[in-house]
Amino acid sequence: MTIRNDFLWGGATSANQYEGGYNLDGKGLSSMDIVPSGNTRSDIIQGYLNSFSIDNHLYYPTHKAVDFYHRYQEDIALFSEMGFKAYRLSISWTRIFPNGDELKPNEAGLKFYENIFKECKKFNIQPIVTISHFDVPLYLVKKIGAWKSRKMIDYYLKLCKILFEYYKEYVEYWLTFNEINMILHAPFMAAGITFNAEDNEEQIKYQAAHHELIASSLATKMAKEINPNNKIGCMFAAGSAYPYSCDPKDVWEALKVNQENYFFVDIQSRGKYPNYALKTFQHKGITIVMEENDEQILSKYPVDFISFSYYNSRCIANKNSDAELTDGNLFATAKNPYLKTSEWGWPIDPLGLRITLNEVYDRYQKPMIIVENGLGAVDTINDNGKIKDTYRIQYLSDHIKAIKLAIEEDGVDLFGYTAWAACDIISASSGEMKKRYGFIYVEADDNGIGTFNRLKKESFYWYKKVIQSNGEIL
Repeated sequence: MTIRNDFLWGGATSANQYEGGYNLDGKGLSSMDIVPSGNTRSDIIQGYLNSFSIDNHLYYPTHKAVDFYHRYQEDIALFSEMGFKAYRLSISWTRIFPNGDELKPNEAGLKFYENIFKECKKFNIQPIVTISHFDVPLYLVKKIGAWKSRKMIDYYLKLCKILFEYYKEYVEYWLTFNEINMILHAPFMAAGITFNAEDNEEQIKYQAAHHELIASSLATKMAKEINPNNKIGCMFAAGSAYPYSCDPKDVWEALKVNQENYFFVDIQSRGKYPNYALKTFQHKGITIVMEENDEQILSKYPVDFISFSYYNSRCIANKNSDAELTDGNLFATAKNPYLKTSEWGWPIDPLGLRITLNEVYDRYQKPMIIVENGLGAVDTINDNGKIKDTYRIQYLSDHIKAIKLAIEEDGVDLFGYTAWAACDIISASSGEMKKRYGFIYVEADDNGIGTFNRLKKESFYWYKKVIQSNGEIL
């Protein structure tokens, strides 16, 4: 078994980190449009700071992002030059429905994405579209509490119906929610959820998750009815949790973390709440409010494929351990003494990707695609005007080697890989520009100051060879 000839090599971005133009052509305010960079960012994305207005003294990275809104033709042409077979992007909900509850969509927003898809089609690039990628209409956050309310399902499905119908001739691959498990770790960023001091946070997060899971299943049903060729996937933040030691207490804690991580996909792929989750709810006093047909909806409309992000593995110690902690993709984890870390303290573990691919495939036996994998690093332009990001090439090369082994030696069914990110974008967790991921350098700083000109990094030319050789030249 080798990498298939139609393997979807490409790159990925998200609307709120990439587009900019936050108030142009009728777009409404998104939840992330009121999240500034700086000291308060972490508390806001975790739902602890309920600030729903723009403070002119602060900088909001989504407002400019990297100006894909005006440069999409230039960028997609660069993607084509690299040889992209696929481009994973997301829809900004408030470009289509500025408040989220309008009866009719915003035509300018629909046209913007149609133009993007036409550009992709011109270059034979397959769009993979995330319907909701850390993006909720701010109006619905204030009006109904976003995904706290079951009413969000109807608003979401209205968006889905427009997208499935309007872009029927352009898009066949859809992801319902980005990193759906991040609702447990960054609830405002993931789902527009905020908390008051007296709130039962676990109850709120899991009830909101249930609303998203029902919405995902109903979107899957709708997608098939509108276009039988549609393929619907779930998406979660992956990365196997290792026990910090062979102490059974560490092994047990790691097992529980993995269960929490797979909880959403267990439901989206297998169609029902797993027993371990029901017992956890019982122990924690969590009651999921369901309507009469909810279990049937989940059972009847599972996803077609599994997609995930992978940046690092995690290392889990029991509460009495003296293990040192580090961060990775908003997950606190014990520091793994066998792994090096990135400039932001994220463990670098290519073998962990092979392990994760095996675990996910063994668990679900469904086709998979990696839709995010990359290295956040500070890139500099040298005296010759070049960006030599050899560290990124090394990271990606090692991870793609692990992918090849998972396919060729282990037999996992993987049909694509879209690196994070296709182009430099703002960081979701920190709001920084200096934490760069792309193959294409954007000349801008953390405060959105710069020409926004595009420069090809060394990794640009390397990835082009990877795609041309179907993963043989690394």
